[in-house]
Amino acid sequence: MASVIRLDNLSKTYGTGEKALTAINKLSFDVQAGQIYGFLGPNGAGKTSTIKILLNLIYPSSGQAYL
Repeated sequence: MASVIRLDNLSKTYGTGEKALTAINKLSFDVQAGQIYGFLGPNGAGKTSTIKILLNLIYPSSGQAYL
């Protein structure tokens, strides 16, 4: 089956220097066509940042996102 969502070592950092905040740190996963995937986690875990990267609303600091 083909992947419909794939993240490869995705990272996102906001800010620079001592005030830098790492929202996503080397996230990788693969969702195949027909799979059901739950995207859960506590507040501040990077869920919204990941979705925004998949929708091209923001850009990752490193890694690749495919939709």
